[in-house]
Amino acid sequence: MAQLARREQQGLAARKGTAQLRLALPAAPLILPQLTPVPFAIDPAAQPPEPELILRLGAPVCLQLGLLPWRQVGGATVILAADPGVVRRHLVRLKAVFGPVRMAYCPMTDLRTALLAVAAPALVRRAEARVAAEESCRDFGTGSRRRRAMPLLLLAGVMAAGIAAPMVFFAVLLFWAVLTLVLNSGLKLVAGMMALRVPQVPRLAAGSVPVRLPVRLPVVSLLVPLYHERAIAAHLLARLDLLDYPRDRLDICLILEDDDAMTRAALAVASLPAWVQVIEVPQGSLRTKPRALNYALDFAKGSIIGIYDAEDAPAPDQIRQVVARFAQCGPEVACLQGALDYYNAGSNWLSRCFTLEYATWFRVMMPGLQRMGLVIPLGGTTLFLRRHAIEQVGGWDAHNVTEDADLGLRLARYGYRTELIQTVTEEEANARFWPWIKQRSRWLKGYAVTWAVHMRDPLRLWRDLGTWRFIGVQLLFIGTLSQFVLAPLLWTFWLVLFGLPHPVNALLPQGAIIGLGAVFLLAGLVNLLVAAQAVRLAGKGWLMIWAPTLQLYFPLGAIAAYKGLAELVRRPFYWHKTTHGIFVPQGAMAPPAPAPRRSATG
Repeated sequence: MAQLARREQQGLAARKGTAQLRLALPAAPLILPQLTPVPFAIDPAAQPPEPELILRLGAPVCLQLGLLPWRQVGGATVILAADPGVVRRHLVRLKAVFGPVRMAYCPMTDLRTALLAVAAPALVRRAEARVAAEESCRDFGTGSRRRRAMPLLLLAGVMAAGIAAPMVFFAVLLFWAVLTLVLNSGLKLVAGMMALRVPQVPRLAAGSVPVRLPVRLPVVSLLVPLYHERAIAAHLLARLDLLDYPRDRLDICLILEDDDAMTRAALAVASLPAWVQVIEVPQGSLRTKPRALNYALDFAKGSIIGIYDAEDAPAPDQIRQVVARFAQCGPEVACLQGALDYYNAGSNWLSRCFTLEYATWFRVMMPGLQRMGLVIPLGGTTLFLRRHAIEQVGGWDAHNVTEDADLGLRLARYGYRTELIQTVTEEEANARFWPWIKQRSRWLKGYAVTWAVHMRDPLRLWRDLGTWRFIGVQLLFIGTLSQFVLAPLLWTFWLVLFGLPHPVNALLPQGAIIGLGAVFLLAGLVNLLVAAQAVRLAGKGWLMIWAPTLQLYFPLGAIAAYKGLAELVRRPFYWHKTTHGIFVPQGAMAPPAPAPRRSATG
């Protein structure tokens, strides 16, 4: 009889609406497993939640669990949820925080809207300062007037030294340029020799290699930052739909900035399946890809976090390969990095050289760094992270415009390892000169910032990485920057080939000058051979004939380096957006028919 009376009372409250909520929530504490939802929905827009309750559990936890601590009624805290099972699974935790709890139903869309109305400003601040201050570059351009003026003072000192003793200054810079050239060429040669000894598979076709998956497949969240993507959004959804992974274990997060009406309109006409969620990043103090990733991380449901770009076309079995490898390796492997390739390699000369360069990096250099035990600077896409690891290191540095390289170094400092996996994502090569320079200037600026941040305390970096990897970091970052910045010095030796006098003739004997010429020729030969080997491994051997033209391609990097250094002083956090969908071969955007779906058990 008591149960019938209670049901009648609850039914009356349901008919009268939320104004009679207290009738449906008796003061008696809830006892597991007798948790039942209130038989009507609460509208948190009409009756907003109490902010203090959200803060007690934490807005990120509320987002990840899909819960909204609403109000205290009748001696119990009412928890809104779209799924009663979530409250049951986390009841012990909820009671430890709130004491007696009751559950009421709320649609997920309404729940999230109400939660963000209260917590969005705090989530934005968290996204912009997730990385610890001492590990972030967000204080660049701030602080004392003297500190802000340091880059200009350093530049003035270099110019003064050049004016006071031009020949000595020239000789020192030339020595450093030649030294970094020799070291970089040696690293590339060793990596190329290792690639010859250890065969690589350029691409794993779907189903070609059997994978051993765990019994219960983990949820994989794919974060896809989008910005001003008019033509790419619908194609991206078609490509992601080809991923051969159970839809109930897949969580695709399309990340939009709140002012991006273009992408929002493109998605509005697309039919989004239930396993795709759209996350809008509110306005903050800056707009960068790592800030958007940090914000979206709190919305992601998976224990594995993957990153894709808007123009990416991943291999259909890529997620299965990632899940299988994570299941096989130990917890110290925090990141799996796939290879990037380009579907528009034949668009023009710049796209061919871009493809040659990236093939060298992903097919030869990165595997070589892994085999030598050095730190691997990550690529910005086709990387997959264990959630606990990315959260432990503080996510991405929202102010670093080369967040991937910084993250790879930070993971290594925390004791984690990155492994390469033999799976490929194709994307669009930047095939226009000025956009290429703007993109490359951002990368080089980020390299400089990353090196400066981690070298704030060189002894600590040495202890974190060990001697071998510490030296490798110096070579990768300072060596790369030096080669681009000092490239014009090396170009002056072309004067000798034309019989013209060179300024170094007065400082070095003829034999030394001939030796320098031999060094330049050997370095160019190493670049040529390694690039040819890389495109062979990538299955694009037809690009070998274009490898000699890289000598005309790399000077563009010097222009980008000077642009990046200028921005480092004026706009260290400015993010040059690369426009996609410009050079797309006919049919490249049209995916093939999707493969048959598999069940959650694999």
